[in-house]
Amino acid sequence: MTRTALSEVEVDEVWRRWRPGQAVKVLAREMRRHPSTVRDLLKRCGGVRSAPRRRGQLRLSLIEREEISRGLAAGESLRAIAARLGRAPSTITREVAGNGGRHRYRALSADHAVWARAVRPKPTNARPAT
Repeated sequence: MTRTALSEVEVDEVWRRWRPGQAVKVLAREMRRHPSTVRDLLKRCGGVRSAPRRRGQLRLSLIEREEISRGLAAGESLRAIAARLGRAPSTITREVAGNGGRHRYRALSADHAVWARAVRPKPTNARPAT
């Protein structure tokens, strides 16, 4: 039994088996996982499966990020790229500046980074009491 993170397929399997009432120990044993790995998943979610994450409709899509990348490679201005996409120039400027700048911007890595930053809840920067 290994103590590693569960894959998406394994998480789906845990929810499928646990919902009807299968015990955590039995479930973990059958999946060849450590019981605390399964228990941590259930504890983290409060025993309720969260809705799948979705990208907001107003957010840039991967296709738009690809267009930004192509425009930068072609030497277009950020305003020209914004006009072609029907977006505000400030949106494109923030996107490029926040994901590597004009010379290092890559659509796929920017999309992955944005998706990772969008995770909720955010970890806190709690300081110990003095």
